[in-house]
Amino acid sequence: MNNSEFLKQLNQYYPLSDETVKDLMDICTEERYVKNELLLEAGNMARYYYFIKSGLIGYYTTDHQGDTIYKIFFEENSFVASTAAIIKNEPSDFNIIALEDCSVIQYPVKAYRDLLTKHHDLALFQIHYLEKNWVVKKEPLEVSLKFETAKKRYLQLLENESLYKRLKQHHIASYLGITPTQLSRIKKEIN
Repeated sequence: MNNSEFLKQLNQYYPLSDETVKDLMDICTEERYVKNELLLEAGNMARYYYFIKSGLIGYYTTDHQGDTIYKIFFEENSFVASTAAIIKNEPSDFNIIALEDCSVIQYPVKAYRDLLTKHHDLALFQIHYLEKNWVVKKEPLEVSLKFETAKKRYLQLLENESLYKRLKQHHIASYLGITPTQLSRIKKEIN
């Protein structure tokens, strides 16, 4: 298993000792998921953390009418998990789905959580990662959802051209909280 990018991403948040890396790699496996395959289905316990080596993953829920609502998308070199479900030790409210064929490094929640108590440096990685990605990065998104128009949020999504090109129009509409027809109108207005 080529894990160089995985280790690089881990170490960018906090440098890990050789012993920590060895223990972590001992619980990791490389898995493949085909397009539209669920890594986690809502209502189930989150059993793994994932690192995306290749592919695109979506994180979504379904509303009372059965409509899909995408919360976020994850590209290569991203860490993915149903973090709230793991922390609360409850079934996930969200589905995690492969939007493209994916290769991931996955590691079991319980074994990883045990390593967090054993290795101080891994615990510091986890803290730094959560602070950066689930507090600092997420806060502007939450504010945007409350105060920005769908058109403004669409323009912000367009700034990440590599992600935008990989998404289907219904994914984008769902993420923006609008219908595909409304998205078509916004695109016409911009063009």
